[in-house]
Amino acid sequence: MKAFVLQVTIVMFLLSACKGETETDAMTVATHTDANGFTYETVENDPTGLRLYTLENGLKVYLGKNQEEPKIQTLIAVRAGSKYDPADNTGLAHYLEHMVFKGTDEIGTQDYAKEEVFLKQISDLYEAHKAETDTVKKRNIYKKIDSVSLEASNISIANEYDKMVNSLGAEGTNAFTSNEQTVYVNKIPTNELDKWLTVESERFSKLVLRLFHTELEAVYEEFNRGQDSDGRKQYYATLEALFPNHPYGTQSTIGIAEHLKNPSMEAIHAYFDKYYVPNNMAVILVGDIDFDTTIAKVNDAFGGYEKKEVTHPTFEPEAALTAPVKKEVYGPTAESIYVAFRTKGKGDAQEVMVTLIDYMLANSSAGLIDLNLNQKQLVQNAASYTNFDNDYGFHLLFGSPKQGQTLDEVRELLLSQIEKIKKGEFEDWLLDAVVNDLRLSKTQQFENASSTAYAYLDAFIGFQDWKNRLVMLDDMKKITKQEVIDFANVLYGDNYVEIHKLKGEDKNIVKVENPGITPVALNRDKESAFLKQFNSLEAPDLSPQFVDYKSAISELKTKGGLTVSHIENPNNDIFNLNIIFDMGQDHNQKVPLAAGYLDYLGTDTYTPEQLKQEFYKLGISYYVNTADDKTYIGISGLKENLDAGLVLLEHLWENAVPDQESYDKYVAKVLKQRQDNKTQKNNIFWNGLVNYSKYGEDSRLRDIYTMSELRAITPQELVDTVKELKGYKQRIFYYGKDVDNAIAALDKSHTVSAEGLKDYPEKKEYLEKETGGNVYYVDYDMVQSEMLLIAKGAEFDPDKMAVSELFNTYFGSGLSSIVFQEIRESKSLAYSAFSRYDNAREVGKPDYIRAYVGTQANKLPEAVDAMMELMTNMPEAEEQFEQAKKATLKQIASERIIKSNIFWSYEALKKRGYDNDYREALYQSIEKMTLADLKAFFDANIKGEQYNVVVIGNQKDIDFEALKKLGTVQKMDVDALFNYEKSAPVKL
Repeated sequence: MKAFVLQVTIVMFLLSACKGETETDAMTVATHTDANGFTYETVENDPTGLRLYTLENGLKVYLGKNQEEPKIQTLIAVRAGSKYDPADNTGLAHYLEHMVFKGTDEIGTQDYAKEEVFLKQISDLYEAHKAETDTVKKRNIYKKIDSVSLEASNISIANEYDKMVNSLGAEGTNAFTSNEQTVYVNKIPTNELDKWLTVESERFSKLVLRLFHTELEAVYEEFNRGQDSDGRKQYYATLEALFPNHPYGTQSTIGIAEHLKNPSMEAIHAYFDKYYVPNNMAVILVGDIDFDTTIAKVNDAFGGYEKKEVTHPTFEPEAALTAPVKKEVYGPTAESIYVAFRTKGKGDAQEVMVTLIDYMLANSSAGLIDLNLNQKQLVQNAASYTNFDNDYGFHLLFGSPKQGQTLDEVRELLLSQIEKIKKGEFEDWLLDAVVNDLRLSKTQQFENASSTAYAYLDAFIGFQDWKNRLVMLDDMKKITKQEVIDFANVLYGDNYVEIHKLKGEDKNIVKVENPGITPVALNRDKESAFLKQFNSLEAPDLSPQFVDYKSAISELKTKGGLTVSHIENPNNDIFNLNIIFDMGQDHNQKVPLAAGYLDYLGTDTYTPEQLKQEFYKLGISYYVNTADDKTYIGISGLKENLDAGLVLLEHLWENAVPDQESYDKYVAKVLKQRQDNKTQKNNIFWNGLVNYSKYGEDSRLRDIYTMSELRAITPQELVDTVKELKGYKQRIFYYGKDVDNAIAALDKSHTVSAEGLKDYPEKKEYLEKETGGNVYYVDYDMVQSEMLLIAKGAEFDPDKMAVSELFNTYFGSGLSSIVFQEIRESKSLAYSAFSRYDNAREVGKPDYIRAYVGTQANKLPEAVDAMMELMTNMPEAEEQFEQAKKATLKQIASERIIKSNIFWSYEALKKRGYDNDYREALYQSIEKMTLADLKAFFDANIKGEQYNVVVIGNQKDIDFEALKKLGTVQKMDVDALFNYEKSAPVKL
């Protein structure tokens, strides 16, 4: 299956593009009337079973049923994104998204009549601030805004919306804005639908811009995170080049710094009043619902909203691109290139054709880029992606260079694969194989309620009939090879943009000053009248369900005596077959190296490219994955091809042919990847620094082959390593239907006898060191800074599982947690902040306490002080504790461990010493817990802990005096973190 990493909108497109199992002619649209008299549409043979309602006020309601778990994926969507931002107020749609979480005249206030007076003053001050050009006067106006905002905060109540949805047991509470849309997200337990509708119907009834300037700081921080993302800068440069006169390219979703510095509350209100109207919105609910009762409840909640005329702006067509357009962006990460072609928008016939060509180029198995560039290791990495918005789309080719290779050379290699499409240099079977691959993806996606909900969202935002999304694959199936050739010769010429991501200083970085915000009042001990009434509402009970693993997982034997664990796939004919070895890189360092190398090998019968093609023709994916203590070899796909797929896998396993040239390229790729890893901020921080703070120099991360050792290893050694796995103890997990057929296939092809299998080699242990008194720091060219406090706790104790789960909900995780409220909501010190007590995943290993802040460097000293105060003295709020307790219990009650997750969760439980579903004891323990219990846990396990601190940021911006208060500051060389070269820490 193809992997997608570019951005959320691409994922959403694919969720909806992979549709259609029946022929177009059989998909007729029918209109029905339900028991309550509501009219809805269905599409015949729709695998999702969508009921599409349109209320009298124009609100679209998409309802889909999925009863695998007692939850409902909810999306409230508005056709209003950054494309509709005023040109002099970019970022407005996104900022409005943030403010919709702040409440209404009913939610989040003690006395709205009094608060409204202050909010009007603040709004007028922002208008004056926007109009003022004198910097001193602007600063004085802002000080007044800060002063009045403090007064207003004494009346407001922060985070009431978050507290309410959290108390429901909601998951994934968030929102996002893109070119065409703003979408509000929750996943709720089924029994909480009434209460969710109560709060959401109130939430969108009126916009109140309270706590405005503190949230503006959070958006600044988000803006800075974007400046620190080379990938995002490269993506925006692509849009600027493709759409020089259209909002897709002229204004980003986050907005420009100057507009963020000069917001208009009046403009935000006007935008809300214009677009947040029912005939421009949709409510999407997919999950364990009853259609008739649900639509009646949605109508009661939203049917009273007033319909208004909505006119979306239109834009002049972009002029055709007639010659390549080149742009360069700079930053600290490794070099790469985007080559992008502009297409027509969503719903156009081009969408179907371009999607087909995209998968012909790259499908992670047998596309032209996969085989000709990645398989042959002609580049470090290459891929192909598409994105379609309403007005336009684009097809983007991505490539990163090998050592010594130029971006121009990568570009030519990418374009050469387009030329093969234009010349018809591809096998006829590839078109059918792509469609079948997409159908398989669709089948898997429609098993999931969330994926289905996002598919509905895609249709709504695109102003498209659901039927048209369903039949895309049927339309694709009809496309001939000659039509692909003809189309490619028209669309793909010199009409592309190329964006070179180069290493170097970005001279366009915008520095944002710390405005010195006075912390606002949170009033967490206060409640609005709405919240009190909300808390009095009763919801039907939802009882938790726990897994009896011994009955849920059946065990059988092959003829050779291997144990086969089996779980039935209740939904479709897709299978997954895993051969599991309880040994990994800690037992034999060559195993992961060999697993990676195997991907580039053929056999005595097939070239490497032919082998990939044979698997793809079957619709079978194969894999060899390694972990610290596990190795998995397996296949997945449709059960009808299990036998043939296993034969092919075993053929590769037994007959892989070592090749020195491919190994030399493989070593070069590994070494180049190490160099690239050194440039990646997240890798340096979360892997390098965190591992060093826990293990010091003796860590798994640093225990690697040197360059000379890699080159000394022979290809035959690695092939032998893979082949020799068959001689070790092993077990099998099969998820799918017809287990007897699966065992028959194993008996025929995997002829291994359990008797006489070897024990595993001795496992190497890496011991965690005691923490405390060390500050490990890496200098990195970035706007923000990131800091993590990390302390080694006591050895894993199952008795701490329940209280730590509740502690994380109350204290450190989520929008309504203590840490988030104090660091972001009150003090505006960070966009992201959290704290967690992490239980070890294995008996005998230590727990860890973590606390994270990501903020601009000039706020770091304040953020450090604020976080340290919280980690020393836990604020006690009884009402918030009770809400956190309810949330934790409801999340457990609505959680269902199903399908293959039953097996994998049991695997994890056994490492912690359990042989049963520990959640039952967890639930019963949390039910009895008090705030005093939580405080006792905090005092015993967190307060007074000795922390190592890891920091990444721009050295010239960091206040080292503040860091020295936390311990001895050591500047770390990145090579030392990963052991790529010998280098010692330097004390500052």
